[in-house]
Amino acid sequence: MGRSILRDKSFTFAVRVVRVFQHLQGARKEFVLSKQLLRSGTAIGALIREAEYAESKKDFIHKLSVAQKEANETVYWLDLLLATDYLTTDESSSLHQDVLELLKMLTSSIKTAKNDLSTNH
Repeated sequence: MGRSILRDKSFTFAVRVVRVFQHLQGARKEFVLSKQLLRSGTAIGALIREAEYAESKKDFIHKLSVAQKEANETVYWLDLLLATDYLTTDESSSLHQDVLELLKMLTSSIKTAKNDLSTNH
């Protein structure tokens, strides 16, 4: 299987989320919200990887749809961490842009897969 932009971007995003998690736990002593961000932010890429070996087109769509939900949840945790001053605007802005880009890419991939599914039946 060739390289996937979605796969690469989601992995890079997960690395950044892990680093923010480490910062929040170490410097900010925040242990609850940061763990939620870690879970949802790293799940995106894991689900995209799972989709690469989906058993069917429907399974592929399902896994990407769950990744889409995790990305949306990640936006929530980033917004909450910003609103509660655990992250500064500068700290959250780039992550926020990246996860919104992932959301757009996932939405596009899901639509394409659904269209492929409907035209092949």
